[in-house]
Amino acid sequence: MGHMPIPSTVPSRAELIDHLVRTRIAGDVATPRENNLSHYRKLANGDRHYWLGLELGDRWVDEQDVLAVMAERCGVIDDPEHRTGQDTIDPELTVGALDRMASVLRKAAEAQQRVLFATGHPGGLLEVHSATASALHAAGCEIVEIPGGLHADEGYVFQFCDVAMLERGATLWHTHSPAPMAAILDGLAREGRPLPDLVVADHGWAGCAGQRGIDAVGYADCNDPALFLGEAEGTLQAVVPLDDHVTNPRFYAPMTAYLLDAAGLTAQF
Repeated sequence: MGHMPIPSTVPSRAELIDHLVRTRIAGDVATPRENNLSHYRKLANGDRHYWLGLELGDRWVDEQDVLAVMAERCGVIDDPEHRTGQDTIDPELTVGALDRMASVLRKAAEAQQRVLFATGHPGGLLEVHSATASALHAAGCEIVEIPGGLHADEGYVFQFCDVAMLERGATLWHTHSPAPMAAILDGLAREGRPLPDLVVADHGWAGCAGQRGIDAVGYADCNDPALFLGEAEGTLQAVVPLDDHVTNPRFYAPMTAYLLDAAGLTAQF
């Protein structure tokens, strides 16, 4: 797979916001309010599937507290009486989080850090991660090569286009599980290799890394509150709110161009 076509002209902040809303990466997103609230409730009730590798203890047992953080950091509708229908992601918050992530990436490039990329959403975010990995590699960073022969969740953990993913039955797997990232970090330790300085990921891949004390940034949808809670608590450095699987993955190209430009990185083709 080649990298997504990064636009030759980096969008301005206003142009990117307009694009995010038009493509429903932000604004009125496809994820319904009912689904969001159901996930907030399950997280608050202690369902670890929704903790995405973080250890939240008893700090988030009230779903209204979860909703408050999601309204603040993601831009969902903050009215607890709004139970069904449309929900939102604030595109201003998306771009603000991209700026925070860009600051982390810039520092990684300046320090020539070891960076690991991973995704549980290969159908949507693979090219975003791969393009970012290529840009950091060109800037002198080491893109961590994961150990071979790793297994998790009845599948194989492998690396494609510099991005770690889960494969089952010759299919790239959508997963929220932290187990694949745990397998990578444990495998590196077994081989006596250094852990990443930075992880750029999503879902449980990002949550697991942050929980283990590794600097981590990532992307999260409005029905995946755990990473935003982790950011609020300082376990993750930056979490970008977006719909993580829109109808065309190339819709993320302007966002990626904006991110790399803000980080002082050059897109690699």
